[in-house]
Amino acid sequence: MSSLHHRHLAVSPEWLALYYRHPLELTHGEGRHVWDADGNRYLDFFGGILTTMTAHALPEVTKAVSEQAARIIHSSTLYLNRPMIELAERVASLSGIPDARVFFTTSGTEANDTALLLATTYRRSNQILAMRNSYHGRSFSAVSITGNNAWSPTSLSPLQTLYVHGGVRTRGPYAHLSDEEFTAACVADLEDLLGHTRAPAALIAEPIQGVGGFTSPPDGLYGAFREVLNRHGVLWISDEVQTGWGRSGEHFWGWQAHAQNGPPDILTFAKGIGNGMSIGGVVARAEVMNCLDANSISTFGGSPVTMAAGLANLSYLLEHDLQGNARRVGGLLIERLRAIGATSERVREVRGRGLMIGVELVKPGTDEADPAAAAAVLEAAREGSLLIGKGGGHNTSVLRIAPPLSLAIPEAEEGAEILADALREVG
Repeated sequence: MSSLHHRHLAVSPEWLALYYRHPLELTHGEGRHVWDADGNRYLDFFGGILTTMTAHALPEVTKAVSEQAARIIHSSTLYLNRPMIELAERVASLSGIPDARVFFTTSGTEANDTALLLATTYRRSNQILAMRNSYHGRSFSAVSITGNNAWSPTSLSPLQTLYVHGGVRTRGPYAHLSDEEFTAACVADLEDLLGHTRAPAALIAEPIQGVGGFTSPPDGLYGAFREVLNRHGVLWISDEVQTGWGRSGEHFWGWQAHAQNGPPDILTFAKGIGNGMSIGGVVARAEVMNCLDANSISTFGGSPVTMAAGLANLSYLLEHDLQGNARRVGGLLIERLRAIGATSERVREVRGRGLMIGVELVKPGTDEADPAAAAAVLEAAREGSLLIGKGGGHNTSVLRIAPPLSLAIPEAEEGAEILADALREVG
């Protein structure tokens, strides 16, 4: 055990997870690579949990942060803040929500907390619909709407949460149905559920479930849900913390794959927009955002430094068409991984869109999840100088692959080959 690891264990909670048998201390990064304290170089296919969205040490972002920090680092939302207003204007315009208002937070968890506060206040209801296999953060209220028991340490809750079918396409009671039949069955289940409950405040859903292993429903499912929700006056919250900013390649926001009945009432975001800086936020139409009848501020949300980073990062993303790059390079990477998976009895499915890819592992010859194999492949990939993540529903048996959106084709091919070697090593 390294001395730093020993010190970590002495002062940190036991439940604070670390990757790897011998945890890494990352010291610096550049582009799609990072280095550890021993000087080892790694190809980064996880980006600090989908947070380093464009590139490590992106000059445009580091320059914006440095220049803003030299002027003023902090003021709070009690004062006018030019970088915050400029980023809010851009996010509101990109959101697709009419008459949008934007509130900045410091994390996706806090963004989802805010969305729940808005929805329950607007609807005068503490009942929330959430998806099975979902994850929305680690706070008391966010844990209470998380449909993944590995990340839900308490059953106590300020909310009454009811879980809906549909977030996982290839497992569960509707897995055998066609996409059209799957959607119809999930809509019928939602209709039936609403017939047995008091009026909920909102449905919160990740268009592609992140911690759940990059699972998703057929396109249009949440749009079909929206038709039902509208009849009952129930709001739709789209949790875009992991799916936003073009990572799926096909769309800028995940909700756009389900847009036949309009945009969500509330959209939450975080992670990639700051490229490592702590930015989260909520977008909602004005009547929903303005429903609170008490004062509120944010001490650290909308910080001048983080807003400067977000503006520079978003500009780089749009000017360099990183959404298009995610579509092109991600499409090649998915096909490469599917070809690799076809040669391994451990790979049940390779799924995802753009640069948001899940490789689900099972025990050979069965459909049983294999978290031990996922942990072993994670270790073997690290030995091959590739960093990936893991997740999944009932068991943590999905390899999560989400590199910075500037990933080049040779890097995608290199990472796929390392992962192929890791799968062969595990056997």
